[in-house]
Amino acid sequence: MCGTLLPAGAEAAYKSETKTVLCLACLNEANKAHPANPESPSEASSPRQPGAAGSSARREYERRKAKDELRLREKWGRFGGLAVALSDERQSTRAWDQGAIGEERLGARLDSLADNGIALLHDRCIPGSKANIDHIAITPAGIWVIDAKRYKGRPELKIEGGILRPRVEKLLVGRRDCTKLVDGVLKQVNAVRSLVPDMPVTGALCFVEADWPLIGGFFSTRGVHVLSPRRLTKQLAQEPAGENDVAKAREAVAERFKPA
Repeated sequence: MCGTLLPAGAEAAYKSETKTVLCLACLNEANKAHPANPESPSEASSPRQPGAAGSSARREYERRKAKDELRLREKWGRFGGLAVALSDERQSTRAWDQGAIGEERLGARLDSLADNGIALLHDRCIPGSKANIDHIAITPAGIWVIDAKRYKGRPELKIEGGILRPRVEKLLVGRRDCTKLVDGVLKQVNAVRSLVPDMPVTGALCFVEADWPLIGGFFSTRGVHVLSPRRLTKQLAQEPAGENDVAKAREAVAERFKPA
């Protein structure tokens, strides 16, 4: 449907009735436009399903990769296959693969908390926005909105100003200013909070594979926790008991924030 090349070995869908092949992104769009049974959506797209961590990032990576390979094949003609084999992936394409891996790994770790009475939702669309929420954890004490990032370097909080100037908090990862990531999480938190105003909603930035110190190193900025996957799962497991109905809250959140 999109006209991009599907290289050998790529994950795709075969339509036996038309003897055609669809990339996963086009298959998803086709299912949305023409569901097999409008009264009973497929298991994969049903809001009741927890969703697959990193699925939308993985689809975007595959789409960009196929587009890059098609460009090379068109440029080099009969030497296109060799050009694809010898060329490195573009950084902008590789970033989607790295992001998907980070979400997938964190999602697997979070799913282990199901036995603790915690409900997990992964890769959820934000209504009216192109953005999505990587992970939502619903506990008896409240809701956690979690953004997964696979960045190198050590996360740290830099504080500027104070007495004579306005206090400004900056999130650095290595030497990289990542303060905008906090803004993104706060927007996600506000989107969820507008749906369930009676439940506490907490934001978290979880850096997968970052250079965390052996002891400590975790902090919060503007109410957003910045921590490692191990620390995050430990904190969720130790959430204090609450009176929130996890199953009811999960249904409400899943219905509003559908799988991406």
